Amino acid sequence: MSTSRHGGHSTRSGGRKDGIPLGRIAGIPVYLAYSWFIIAAFTVIAVGPVVFAQHPSLGSGAYFVAFGYAVLLALSVLVHELAHALSAKAFKWPTQKIVLNLWGGHTQFESFIASPGRSVIVAMAGPAANFALAVAAWPLVVTHVFSGVAEALTNSFMWANFLIGIFNVLPGLPLDGGRLVESAVWKVTGSQEKGTVAAGWAGRIVAIALAIGYFASSFMSGNEPNPSHILITLLVCSFLWMGASGAIQQATLRGRLPSVSAAALAEPAVGIPNSATVADVLRVAPYGTPAVVICAPDGRPQGVVDPGAAAAVPASQVSTTLVTAVSTPLADGAYVPWTSSGQELIQYLAQLSGAEYAVVDEAGTVTGLLRQQAVVTAITGKVARRSGRP
Repeated sequence: MSTSRHGGHSTRSGGRKDGIPLGRIAGIPVYLAYSWFIIAAFTVIAVGPVVFAQHPSLGSGAYFVAFGYAVLLALSVLVHELAHALSAKAFKWPTQKIVLNLWGGHTQFESFIASPGRSVIVAMAGPAANFALAVAAWPLVVTHVFSGVAEALTNSFMWANFLIGIFNVLPGLPLDGGRLVESAVWKVTGSQEKGTVAAGWAGRIVAIALAIGYFASSFMSGNEPNPSHILITLLVCSFLWMGASGAIQQATLRGRLPSVSAAALAEPAVGIPNSATVADVLRVAPYGTPAVVICAPDGRPQGVVDPGAAAAVPASQVSTTLVTAVSTPLADGAYVPWTSSGQELIQYLAQLSGAEYAVVDEAGTVTGLLRQQAVVTAITGKVARRSGRP
């Protein structure tokens, strides 16, 4: 099983958390995730006894042969992912990494500009590579070039690639076939987000259909479902459902990005020097609005005045209490141009700490105060719940 992450901006990651580095192929880092050993162990446990029953002379070596099945499956997935990466390279889409994991593997790309046609080509390159491997192995199987364990491994390799190819062309995300649905809707509507949502729903339908199909076939055949087969079916369908749901959620969030604008989301604010007093604050914002941002002598925003703290200063002391005494500091660099919007704004804010950011115009003058929660609400459509006792 294999999925590939196409499109969008990816966060650079690598190193130990990706797993064991296997080196580079065509300049692309390849990792073996630690979760792969789970599927390898399952393969050994499930296939080992079968191999032993077919070849008793192997003894405990049957379990090493079973591990060979897992390795061949990993190689098949690696070829699949390399096909994605190399076809993307033809369109100058940089590949960040390939990771082989519990669910097969995935190819993660850097930022690139996709189109419906190119997305289909890159997506279908993976299954095509598996079909090619199956076709290449077929003559070796039918002519019995090998015998014994080698023949069994070759036969398994052929069928594994055929099934990987078939499975991945099913029309729903997160499978490669979902890119066909995505690209078709994208082409018709002009919106990749609508295409991704449609393909995500198709993926959910595929997950349900596979589950129903398995149990229906077992019922109609009159055979008791195999517990291990039930487990595998449920795991696969759960994986598909979660991947499809994740694709829908990501597309929905991407669709909201155009509305994420510093100018639109910021509340009005004024800037005053850090040498000002509380009296100056009360003069420009007598009722706590607009927000008041204090600035360094060079105009750089430094903090935000707490209206409650300013109002609590006794009247006799407002002219002598510095504004810095009633303010909270802003994180270093926590100010954004008022023209920032969309992905550019999200990426910039992701690099900053704190939950408040001053908004400045071309001249560096403070015009607004952008709060992190306003951005989160614009992206997710959800307003944070207030916590605490009344």
